[in-house]
Amino acid sequence: MLRLRPMLPEEFPAYCDYFIADYSEELVENYGHSKALAIELAKRDLLRYFPAGPTSQDHSLLCLDAEIAGQICRVGYLWHAINSSDHSTFIYDLYVEAPYRSQGFGKQAMVALEQQLQPLGIQQLKLRVAYHNQRACKLYQELGFAITGFNMAKNIPHSARD
Repeated sequence: MLRLRPMLPEEFPAYCDYFIADYSEELVENYGHSKALAIELAKRDLLRYFPAGPTSQDHSLLCLDAEIAGQICRVGYLWHAINSSDHSTFIYDLYVEAPYRSQGFGKQAMVALEQQLQPLGIQQLKLRVAYHNQRACKLYQELGFAITGFNMAKNIPHSARD
């Protein structure tokens, strides 16, 4: 059984370490940024949404807790933000730590999030998934998500004058 709970302040630094490393890799792979720039951009995004730690008025950082061998363990994270005006939430990040993957925790987290949001009148979950992340694409499609568009990017080559 998986449980979602608010992230504690002392857990935030570990989340930051994971998020900056993971998101910066995505920025390098998907947008061709240098590693240094990607790290700076990832830090900036995280600080913009969580300037004072894991507590934010508009965004929720949650820990995924599961019972493993009789002990409660944190198996991952979920970050989302509710948009009351259109009765939706946007999932910025769902992460299951490597040792706990392929055990159903991602699915359980999404089901638990839906159960938490239904009483609040939230009617739609939204997210963006990187094209190369086929594991996540498969999970979300199994959960009933539909592809609503494609994000695309093109790098403009530098001219000889630069």
